[in-house]
Amino acid sequence: MAQRAVKQERAVRTREALVQAAAEVFGELGFAGASVSKIADRAGLTLGAMYFHFKSKEELAREIVVTQPARVRPEHESEGLQHAIDITLTWAYGLAEDTVLYAGARLVMEQEQFNAPEENSHRQWTDIIACDLRAAQAGREVRRAVDVEAVARLVVNACTGAQMHSSIESGRADLPQRIEEMWRVVLPSVAVPSAVARLEFGQSRGRRV
Repeated sequence: MAQRAVKQERAVRTREALVQAAAEVFGELGFAGASVSKIADRAGLTLGAMYFHFKSKEELAREIVVTQPARVRPEHESEGLQHAIDITLTWAYGLAEDTVLYAGARLVMEQEQFNAPEENSHRQWTDIIACDLRAAQAGREVRRAVDVEAVARLVVNACTGAQMHSSIESGRADLPQRIEEMWRVVLPSVAVPSAVARLEFGQSRGRRV
């Protein structure tokens, strides 16, 4: 039993090392510029070890993109509108320090090369934001007439665009401020004033667990 546990732990560490190495290579070179040999070399592993865990660089890219939401964990307990804000701010601040999040942001622009249409990462983020907005609507934070799916798509599209422009103009240094600006423009048209007045922004909302 002990030997099996050691093997399992070693396999987990190897898989994590490959994901980390792949994130670094994808972040630097993009999907097209990356290769399995470069990823294996960066991880300090053989190609055999690489292929044991991931069959291709496409599979590694999908792993990085699909697991993005799991890496965005706000420090503060919240729900509804505040949780939607906390998720986006945690993501925005996290891009500066998490190479896997950074790689995911870059891979999103190239995901047609490795993701099936139904696996589009915009959809997974839209579902998360829409869930928060539905909770906010049930809690009378968001107006009943608001189409929460449409607003969720708008938020995700705005975050994606903000990330692209911030990358070009400031190396993502001003991304959190751009995300706050987006929310301050959107909120008055979808939320009731009393709910907007209670919302919190700032770096403290973007810290990660």
